[in-house]
Amino acid sequence: MTINKYSKPTESELVILQVLWEKQSATVRTVHEELSRTKDSGYTTTLKLMQIMFEKGLVTRDERNKTHIYTPTVTHEKTQKQFLNRMIDTLFAGSSANLVLQALGGHAASGEELEKIQLLINDLKKNNK
Repeated sequence: MTINKYSKPTESELVILQVLWEKQSATVRTVHEELSRTKDSGYTTTLKLMQIMFEKGLVTRDERNKTHIYTPTVTHEKTQKQFLNRMIDTLFAGSSANLVLQALGGHAASGEELEKIQLLINDLKKNNK
């Protein structure tokens, strides 16, 4: 499924999606219990958000049992890409290089992360020749 401008997840929906991506599918109760570990939130709020997410097409809902099971229809990777592209366009004037420079300059990267970055740079250089 492609996320269009009408089905972009809100910040609260992204938190729910994180739980669903981790668990692959879950009931409202399971999602609510997971969210309750880090913030105070009512069950009915979680239920309402997940119903809205279903209406927006961000999740599917298996209604065969009394307890509905929700599954994300959007992937973590596609959602990251969508938000990253928007951030590059709006905050970095379309420059992915400026984003990378800002990210690497402001945060310490592990040796493993630097190795992955170097491999990506090498691949990009090969493909640009």
